[in-house]
Amino acid sequence: MSLALMLSVIAQFSAATVGSGAGAGLNMPTLDRAPNAPNPRHHNALAAMPLPETSHLTQCLHDAEADPVGALATAQKWLIDTHGASRAEPQMCIGIAWSNQGVWDKAGEAFVQGRELAAPSDRQLRTRLAAMAGNAALAQGDGARALPLLDTAHGEALAMGDSALTGGIAIDRARALVSLNRPIEAATALAEARKDLPDEPQVWLFSATLARRQGQLTEAQSYIETAASLNPHDPQVGLEAGVIAMLAGHEDAARKSWQSVVSAARDADADNPDARDAAIHQARAYLDQIGQATPAPSR
Repeated sequence: MSLALMLSVIAQFSAATVGSGAGAGLNMPTLDRAPNAPNPRHHNALAAMPLPETSHLTQCLHDAEADPVGALATAQKWLIDTHGASRAEPQMCIGIAWSNQGVWDKAGEAFVQGRELAAPSDRQLRTRLAAMAGNAALAQGDGARALPLLDTAHGEALAMGDSALTGGIAIDRARALVSLNRPIEAATALAEARKDLPDEPQVWLFSATLARRQGQLTEAQSYIETAASLNPHDPQVGLEAGVIAMLAGHEDAARKSWQSVVSAARDADADNPDARDAAIHQARAYLDQIGQATPAPSR
């Protein structure tokens, strides 16, 4: 394959995956979800938050997944009927309901208002609301607004000694820093995330992408291998693995990676079929550009 064609493949990969919320020259994976699909980053922020099974908030968050429009109306009534610091919980549910409809500006406003209402002693809730507000800003592509919120949440999570929460926030801090063209600081944030969340494949995928864009192919290869071992069926991992292989001059390995995306993603029962279909389309485009493997000359 010619160098010019290889560069064309890589350039198209960068253009296709930057999207909103990513820096134009850095190509970091971003929040990419259908308007009505659940937002996994919000779920991660709630995952370690202890809630009674019978709590009003637990029920409201469950409803926000099944029927975000109905849950929004319920949460708004709950807010009206509640007073003082307890109003932070309906605000959180309002934010989740808006986010599950893809209305990120209103989601962010609800999270910020919830944090302002929460009792100063409720450190977990205040930290998570700041992180979720930052995540909503990232979903709008506004890294400048997201970063201060995430920095605040990060400092609070560190003070609480909550490594899982700290690691999750570090991922979003890296996204924000990439969008602001601050790759060295983003790499530091991802190093922290890898330490705190060593079993999170997304951390290793993001690390591989950033290292590859910085020309650190050895590190990128190591990171993408870890991501693949943790989540071998993620089409984004296969796409990135192929690009890293192409840049390293391993066309056959790149072809195999992209072929695996087409075959595995097509058969997978994906939570996000739109993202799966986009990955298949992109992998096919790469394969069309590099063509079939050249057969070895006969002797």
